[in-house]
Order: sequence, then structure tokens, then C-alpha cells
Amino acid sequence: MSQETAGNSVYQQPMSPGFSQGTESVSSKKQAERLVSTMLSRLGRVESVSARIRQRTRSKDMVVVGTGRYLQQGRGIDQQFRFEVVNKADTETFEFLEVSDGLSFWQFRKNADNPVQLARVDISQVRTKLEDFGIEKDQAVAPYLGGLQRSLALLRRYFRFESAEKDSLEGLPVWRVAGQWNTTVLASILPQHIMPPDALEGGVVKVPDGMPCSVELIIGSEQLFPFRITWNALGDRGEIEPMSILELYEVRLEGSIDSAAFVYKPSSEGLVDKTEQVVQQIQPLRQ
Repeated sequence: MSQETAGNSVYQQPMSPGFSQGTESVSSKKQAERLVSTMLSRLGRVESVSARIRQRTRSKDMVVVGTGRYLQQGRGIDQQFRFEVVNKADTETFEFLEVSDGLSFWQFRKNADNPVQLARVDISQVRTKLEDFGIEKDQAVAPYLGGLQRSLALLRRYFRFESAEKDSLEGLPVWRVAGQWNTTVLASILPQHIMPPDALEGGVVKVPDGMPCSVELIIGSEQLFPFRITWNALGDRGEIEPMSILELYEVRLEGSIDSAAFVYKPSSEGLVDKTEQVVQQIQPLRQ
């Protein structure tokens, strides 16, 4: 699969494959935002999550294929998680791992032949910072650290979710929720490149090549679990197409997980403590 060449879209097929037609549309922005907010809140409170991961990302003329898993166990101060993905493109391999054992958060990166990057964060100091914001102790810290919860929290920060549609995915009732860039946030990220908020192309804010112009979430109607995240970009002919798709499948909620999965004892070689850096960058999540 890593040798597959890129075409007009990541999956070589139309967007949102497998969904039924004639879906019910919910145009209320408030409804879409509420779905995403509730999804993130519920994910932080579920007793356990086990899921496999697959991802495809199109980068110019190359498709990067990734596989991995996501594990999460416990609630509040006892919550642990493990998020790992190995991406392959031609002869290169990119490894990414994030582990939280409740005391320390670890992040490991290995990009092709580059030196390994290993970082640690003291979670107790992160909690102290959150208490300064008035955030209760029993709330999950993961949205401020890494893993799946962090990815979803950043989506809520960067994008405004404007529509939701009832749909089905392989017979499972789901919500398909679409989001566009929060232009205020985007202007702070790219002050030299972002166009005025009314400068749209194909109904989306125009952004530099290589950046997503919109995002779509597939959320289970009953579980409110995020089964798919799609980052879209403008194609060469101005059409909107997927640039990266991350799917979580074989999902098990509230099942038993071996605690050994959250034990991580890396070598100290190259280890960087990023606690202070992370604490200084913490911001309250968007409500």
C-alpha cells in the first residue's frame, strides 16, 4: 500500500464513501457545535476505549499510509492513554507515539533517518495550571496533552462547526459534521497569508497549499464516538477533496485493557523535559 501513487483524492473514490443519500440536514450551527462539544466531553469520561487506527495522507504526488492503535483507560486524575501510529511512504517510515501513565506524558517521534525525538511532561504541573483556570480536578487532562482527545480539542479551537447531517456508515447511524476555519484563529496562525474572512473559494476560506481548508467528523449517533476525521483541501482544479483521513475501527468501549499498555520506560538518551513549555502554552478549551 505504501507504494500506491496519489490520485485526485486519498482513497481514489468520491468523498464520504459508504454513506446513504437523502440524508436529513441540520443547518443549525448550535447543533453542530453541541455535537462536537458533547463528543469530546463524553470521550473524556468513558471508562475505557480500544480502537485500531488507519490513516492516509496525500502529500503532493505521494500517499503516506499509517496504521496504529488508540487505548484509553480510567477517568479524571487516573486516566491513561496510548496513541501510536506508524506511517510509511515508499522506503521511509515515520513513527509517532504518545503515552500518558497518569504521572508523566511521553512523546516519541522518529522521522525516517532523522534523530529520535523524545519528550516528557510532568502531568502534576499541568494540573496545577488547570486549577489556576478554575478547571475541576476530576476533568481529563488529555485534551491539554496529546492523543485523540488533544487532536479533537484542537479541531474545536481551529474550526467552527456549521452543519450536521444524520447519515449511516456501514449500517451504523452517525452524524456527519462539517467545520470551516475560525478565521480569527487562522489569522493569528498565518498573519501574512490569510485573506479577509469574506475571501472564499468554493465556499471555504482560501489557505496556502498543504493546509486543510475544512474538516469533517463522522460521529456515532448513539456512542458519540469519532469514527472518522477528514481534513479537506482545494485540489488543482478548485474542487474540495480529502488530503488526510484518519479512521478508528474495531472500537470497543468500556472493555478491559491490560494496564501494561500504559507503562513506558524509554532510554534517557535525547530526552527533553517540555513541562515548562507545555504549561506556558495551556489555554482553556473552547466551551
